Amino acid sequence: MLVVASPVEVRELSRCARKSGRTIGVIPTMGALHDGHVSLVRYARADCDFVIATIFVNPTQFGPNEDFSRYPRTLEADLELCRSAGADLVFTPDVTQMYGPTAQTSVRVSKLSLPFEGAHRPGHFDGVSTVVAKLFLITEPDRAYFGQKDYQQQLIIRQMVIDLDFGLQIVTCPIVREPDGLAMSSRNRYLEPDDRRIASEIFQTLLLAESLALTSNLTASQISVRMQERLRSIEGMELSYAEVVDEATLEPLTDRPLEAVALIAVRVGTTRLIDNMRIRFSNQSP
Repeated sequence: MLVVASPVEVRELSRCARKSGRTIGVIPTMGALHDGHVSLVRYARADCDFVIATIFVNPTQFGPNEDFSRYPRTLEADLELCRSAGADLVFTPDVTQMYGPTAQTSVRVSKLSLPFEGAHRPGHFDGVSTVVAKLFLITEPDRAYFGQKDYQQQLIIRQMVIDLDFGLQIVTCPIVREPDGLAMSSRNRYLEPDDRRIASEIFQTLLLAESLALTSNLTASQISVRMQERLRSIEGMELSYAEVVDEATLEPLTDRPLEAVALIAVRVGTTRLIDNMRIRFSNQSP
C-alpha cells in the first residue's frame, strides 16, 4: 500500500492506473477510522481495481466553536486499517497542500445545504463540498464511497457531482452500528460511559419511527412529533432536530409517502451525534 502526501503524485498514480485499464474508487475520510470507514474501503475493494482512501482533517468544515483542534489524529492506526481492508493508496496531504496561501474559491450546493446540519453548522457544507471537489479532481475516480450515516452530506455530494459534471458514481453504503444500535462515528470516543448509554436511545427512536410508519396510520409529521417527544424525555440528551422528510429533497412531509428518511441530531454531554434511517410506510390511510 502506497502512502502519498503530494496531490501531484496522487494524480499521476491515478492516471497511471486508469491508463492500465483499472477502475478507480475513492473513500474520502478525515481519519480517526472505525469499522464504518473500513466497510467503505471493502465496498470499494469489491467494486474497483485501484482503491484510494484519503485522510485529511479539513479545517474549512469546522465552525469557530467546533472541535477541529481536538479532532482525533490517529494516522498510524488509520493506515493499518486501510491496509487490512485492501486500499492500494492512502492520500495524506497537509493543509498547505490542499489550500494555498491565496486560495479564494469554495463550492456551495445551495438548497440542500440549508436545513438540518446546515442550519446548525453554518458554512459546514461549503467546506465539505469544496474539499470533496478537490479530492475528486486530484484522484479522478470512477466511484466514490460515502456512508449513509451522514445522509445530508451524501445528498449534497451527489448534487455537486451532477451540477459540476464530475462524471463519477456516488455509492452510499449502509450504516455500521455498535451492538446496541449506536451508529459508528469518530466522535463516539468522546462519550463518557453514562453518555454512551444515553446515546443508544437514538437508534431506539429511529426504530420507533420505523414501527409507527408500518403499523399505525400516523402521518410523517405526526411521527416526527412522536420522535421529538421521546428524545426530549431522555435526561442528559439535548435535541437539535428529529424529522421524517423526503429522502431526495429533505423537505418536510405531512402525508404518508411510500418511503422517507428519519433524521436525528442530538447533543449528549459535549458530543453532537447524528443518525438516520430510511423508513417505509404501509398503505394505511390516516
